[in-house]
Formats: sequence, structure tokens, C-alpha cells
Amino acid sequence: MTTAYLGLGSNLGRRTRNLSAARRRLRQKGARVVRQSRVIETAPWGVAVQPKFLNQVIEVDWPGTARQLLKASKEVEVEGGRVPTRRWGPRVIDVDILLFGDERISRSDLVIPHPRIREREFVRESLAELGVMPAGRW
Repeated sequence: MTTAYLGLGSNLGRRTRNLSAARRRLRQKGARVVRQSRVIETAPWGVAVQPKFLNQVIEVDWPGTARQLLKASKEVEVEGGRVPTRRWGPRVIDVDILLFGDERISRSDLVIPHPRIREREFVRESLAELGVMPAGRW
């Protein structure tokens, strides 16, 4: 098992329900949700003209590889109703792998630690709430 931290976000539809459904779908795919941060409402990042997001970080134990978690996360997004749109545009659900154990991965489709952790205050805040100290980790 590897401890991973996932960022969840939703700014379309029933946002709270979308986050809950994503957690449930992740559990169904093998993730054991250990802890979760509080839900934070945030202004959109990247593309400002869109509804506000609800964001949350969850800590999970994952039995497989980072690539398998990426595949499961993308499936959760599709099952939750996410459709391709412009980068940083509105979405029903977004699942980002923020950290995966102590691994560092740099591939075209997967970068861990997530490359924008430092730029997103709500992620740093949520990780700190869960006891992960962002300043020495990346």
C-alpha cells in the first residue's frame, strides 16, 4: 500500500454531491480513504470567468502503482460526468494526484509531486490540515 494525496474539485452541478460521489468511486476502485480535509470554496484558477470551485484533499491508501491510480482517477472523472473542455475550464469533477508516497515522477501524462502545488493555496492549506508539511516536501 502507498499513501497518496488526491485533490478533488468541482464547479458544475451539485458540487458537494460530486465530491462525495468521487470519493465513493475511488473506494470502489480500491482506494481506502483514510482522511479528508474540509471542503473549501475557491475562485477558479487559470480561467477566471467560471463558477467557483469546491475543493478538498483526501489521503488514500492505494494498493497499486501511481499509473494505476492515474487510470482510476481518470475513470472516476468520466463516470462522474466530466467531458473534455478547455484547459482549466469548468468541470463536474477533477481528481489530481498531488503526492504518491515519496515517489517523484516526471512523464508527459503524470508529474508527481503535482507541479502546481506551490501555486494553489487551497492545496497547501488542505495538506497542512492533514499534517503534511508542504515546505520541505517539494
